Amino acid sequence: MDPFLRLSADTARFTHGAPRAFSFGDDGRLLWFLRSTGPTDPLDGLWVLDTATGAETLLADPRALDGLADELPLPERRLRERTRLVADGIGSYALSADGLRAVFALNGRLYAVTYAGPYAAGAPGGAHPEELPTAGPALDPRPSPDGSRTAYVSGDALHTVQGGRVSPDDGARWGLAEFAAAEELGRARGHWWSPDGQSLLAARVDESALQRRWFADPAHPELPGEDFAYPEAGGPNADVRLWVLGPGGSRVRLDWDAREFPYVSDVEWSADGTPAGEILLTVQDRLQRNVLLLAADPATGRTRELSRTTHPRWVDPMVPGTPARLADGRMLTAVDTPGGAARGLAVDGEPLTGDGIQVRRVAGTHEGRLLIEAGRRDPSEQQVLLLDPVTGELTPLADGPGVHAVAASSAGALLLTSADADGFRHTGRTADGREFAPADLSAPLPYRVTPVLERVTEHGVPTALVLPRDHVPGRRLPVLMDSYGGPGFQDVSAEPRRWQARQWWADQGFAVVTVDNRGTPYVSPAFTHAMYRGFSDVTLEDQVAALKALGARHRDLDLGRVGVRGWSYGGYLSALAVLRRPDVFHAAAAGAAPTDFRHYDTAYTERYLGLPQEHPEVYERDSLIPDAPALTRPLLLVTGLADDNVHPSHTLRLSRALTDAGRPHRLLALPGVTHMTPRGTREKIMEQELAFFREVLAVQ
Repeated sequence: MDPFLRLSADTARFTHGAPRAFSFGDDGRLLWFLRSTGPTDPLDGLWVLDTATGAETLLADPRALDGLADELPLPERRLRERTRLVADGIGSYALSADGLRAVFALNGRLYAVTYAGPYAAGAPGGAHPEELPTAGPALDPRPSPDGSRTAYVSGDALHTVQGGRVSPDDGARWGLAEFAAAEELGRARGHWWSPDGQSLLAARVDESALQRRWFADPAHPELPGEDFAYPEAGGPNADVRLWVLGPGGSRVRLDWDAREFPYVSDVEWSADGTPAGEILLTVQDRLQRNVLLLAADPATGRTRELSRTTHPRWVDPMVPGTPARLADGRMLTAVDTPGGAARGLAVDGEPLTGDGIQVRRVAGTHEGRLLIEAGRRDPSEQQVLLLDPVTGELTPLADGPGVHAVAASSAGALLLTSADADGFRHTGRTADGREFAPADLSAPLPYRVTPVLERVTEHGVPTALVLPRDHVPGRRLPVLMDSYGGPGFQDVSAEPRRWQARQWWADQGFAVVTVDNRGTPYVSPAFTHAMYRGFSDVTLEDQVAALKALGARHRDLDLGRVGVRGWSYGGYLSALAVLRRPDVFHAAAAGAAPTDFRHYDTAYTERYLGLPQEHPEVYERDSLIPDAPALTRPLLLVTGLADDNVHPSHTLRLSRALTDAGRPHRLLALPGVTHMTPRGTREKIMEQELAFFREVLAVQ
């Protein structure tokens, strides 16, 4: 294997050894995080850093806890796919309210560990994790606020340690997010403790009306297939209700119009001065044009509407950290500014921010002000700012070039993460001014990449150009378009890891072009909403226009030799490009492409395209299957046969249509490979793609 690809595979794209999943505990004295022991160690352990001394302690080593299983339990594997988690070992953890006790699941086993100093329990390096008894393989554990009990899911039931099963045996699944919520709505959990630790709020998910999708591994025909419930566009969704499961077996169902508002996208159970606290839930109608913020009484289940957000196309997913109740009782929500120029914040419905800032996340509060991550300059960059919740005044905390993020404690400690062409830096500061930083043990990035960033066309489309490091001006280069292009993901960003593979591609002899067409996030809501009632037209129009604009500015781009590659929506874009614009695109490698959105999921597809029963022409126009007879350019199709996001049937349907039409193409079907292409699979695919493009584009 090529040395760069081997390094990328061995380091999980330069993420092994990098700290992640930060949480403060003990009033900011402790910083918890996950990290492996080095750049080629794939197993993340649970660490804690004492901000007073800077000392790090490994509290849970997956190797010492039998964390080397070849195959995760199926529910845990699927949850990791939904949350895009590629790390092995401890995938996630949850803390008690005081931040001294953590619980986590590892290969179906449940553990708890309490930090009591660097030499607790006589064990150098920290206390020993305690394995907790469970009813079966455990998933998504959550400690009660005081840490005395732990809720977890096993099978389809919600259990507690020190209490047993708490959900009824009624044929539904309890305590986990359904597919649509976890994959498309940003809610990956399905149970929440009350502030007093006496009750649990649990999602009851009835998937009996959904179709089943099946997998079988053709490399192991002796093994049975596996199936899962899937909400296909135009078909039924899971029936999701929320129940308060209280002491003594009491049960109270939260009451809202779940038929009109079937999606639960956010839930919070917080203290409001009463023992039972207040439940805040965000619900959406099926087409996501109407979003309600409700307050629920946990004793009666009655709800009242706090705010309503509407949009004639769709309401963008909520800004993480909203909705939230401020310390003075006012309600913080996300809002688009008039005309769709910016995504901002409002307090009790009154706008707090204006057109000059795109708010991406509310990280908490600091010194009486809101702590936000936002963009104030080019969409490729992100700043950390303090926002006065009364006046709207902004104060920068980290606003240099690059992408900045923050984690905060309620007691005033901060951890800033900054990323630019030189890599990643973590900078922490306690409330009294002490500095600290978790060690980053990841491999140094092999390339310092400074892509040429430009906004082109009348729409101000963000683009990036990466040239070979040894490029000599005047030498013509074939072009490789490498874009995602779909809703919800930004390609053109100052985050440096995403440019490593593109620099490698450039060094193979390509001018690598990346385009964030209309429909992608962080330029403006109006820019994102341009993808309403159709994917294909706006995506292809902007990709073609941007390529031509860059070709006019950079004469070394040989627009007579243009390849295009991508995965997921990017795979759809790649196949679309050679099928409909063979005059512009001359070869494509399309991975995990959703070739017919009639067979993709409800929440994502219907948000943009509407219901297929009401808009069949939209779905037909965006389907690639009818285009199969038009293929005249080389096309490599790639699919993972264990992909539960874009099911392999998408690629196989297009391959069958091409075969039926007598159109030559290549198919790479990968047994056992999921949508995330972990453990070096992506790099092996890149080798195949390189050989393909060298052949069909005559790359020297």
